[in-house]
Amino acid sequence: MADLHVSINPAEGGIAAQIAAQLREAIRRGRLTPGIRLPASRDLAADLAVSRGVVVEAYEQLVAEGFLISRVGSGTRVAPAAARHPAPPAPSAPEGAGPYYGHRPTSPDLGHFPRERWLASVRHVLTTVPSDALDYGDPGGVRELREELAGYLRRVRAADVAPENLVIVGGVAQGLSLVLHVLTQRTGAGPYTLAVEDPTSHRQVPLLRRAGAHLLPVPVDDQGLDVAALRGGRAEGVLVTPAHQYPTGVVLSPARRAALIAWAQAAGGFVLEDDYDAEFRFDRDPVGCLQGLAPGRVVLSGSVSKALAPGLRLGWVAAPAELAEAVRRARGELDLGSPVVEQYALAHFLRTGGYDKHLRRMRREYHRRRDALVAALAEHLPEVRAHGIEAGLHVHLALPDGWDESRVSELAQEQGLAAEPVAPMRFAKGGPAVVVGFARLPAHRAAEAIRGLKVRMSGQIID
Repeated sequence: MADLHVSINPAEGGIAAQIAAQLREAIRRGRLTPGIRLPASRDLAADLAVSRGVVVEAYEQLVAEGFLISRVGSGTRVAPAAARHPAPPAPSAPEGAGPYYGHRPTSPDLGHFPRERWLASVRHVLTTVPSDALDYGDPGGVRELREELAGYLRRVRAADVAPENLVIVGGVAQGLSLVLHVLTQRTGAGPYTLAVEDPTSHRQVPLLRRAGAHLLPVPVDDQGLDVAALRGGRAEGVLVTPAHQYPTGVVLSPARRAALIAWAQAAGGFVLEDDYDAEFRFDRDPVGCLQGLAPGRVVLSGSVSKALAPGLRLGWVAAPAELAEAVRRARGELDLGSPVVEQYALAHFLRTGGYDKHLRRMRREYHRRRDALVAALAEHLPEVRAHGIEAGLHVHLALPDGWDESRVSELAQEQGLAAEPVAPMRFAKGGPAVVVGFARLPAHRAAEAIRGLKVRMSGQIID
């Protein structure tokens, strides 16, 4: 008969559930094997000093789930089909690996998420909003949030937007998918030809294609997207990251901004503006968005993923009225809208100044971390050139000719750095480069991480 090693904590309540959970886990991990007999309910109840009915309830729950079988005369046993699912091995860190400073180069520091202020906003929502507000609502988003966002975008991003032009979405990715879906349906003549920056985020490429886009790569130089390459082309629209191009970090120059708007007006095309990390500008105030220059031709997409946390899945699309209404309808047909409590909480967070305060705090902190990383690179790897450091959460590192960017990226990851090679982000060939995030890299650890990278690279990359 099995020794169950069950322990309970009456202060946590749900004693039957505690017993069932521990037995379930023991079966899954293989400690209780198929066919083994469990103690009689009366005996286990006596061992645990609980009523027999509690143990019977736990056994019955596991019988119903298929983990146990119970027959008169043979007692309660682990079911033959109860499969063992061993715990996956913990990932082993490479030899000499240091602390881990990020997941993606664009990942924010989630340890600085303003939990208390956000909790205060959620509490405010749950104690003030009427019950009817928790029902299915406008698939375009909660009116209060759209009003607060419109004001914020006008004030901080120099956008030309009203609440009626905003649709709340589950992040920039969903926003782009919905916009492309609508544009593809409007043309009705096959895929929507979308120009994209080269290089661009390789994670977006499958999303764009699945949404119905045929991609037309356009090169990026030190002024941003080469707008001249669009002229005379087949593009019906263009996706850009003008405030801080990903991955190069280039800010679209004033001349190119004007040229891009002129192209859209002349071609009747749309500019899809991904405003993914524009609020984190370090050398001056954030550059205003393109949408403010031509609200009839630019669709602005943004989110709180970099400012607060990607897991909130809160974003927005600001589009011309007709297009915004089509996106709103598409959102309703897709999944009926975004979570309501979170929308009201973000509206309160914006209205009470919590969002602005958090951004100011994080802008200062990320500035310190960027400076520390750039200084460490200059000291220990002076042959590597850092670009795109004026804004955002990542730097673009141009490597000397002949360096293996994939190997450099691997070695950087072994030092705990959030690093990725640029080659998978290119449509055309280019010089070796890697992208490194600094948002999760404490300023006092930057020199150690880069020094360790240099040591690891010696003899492998650096002769």
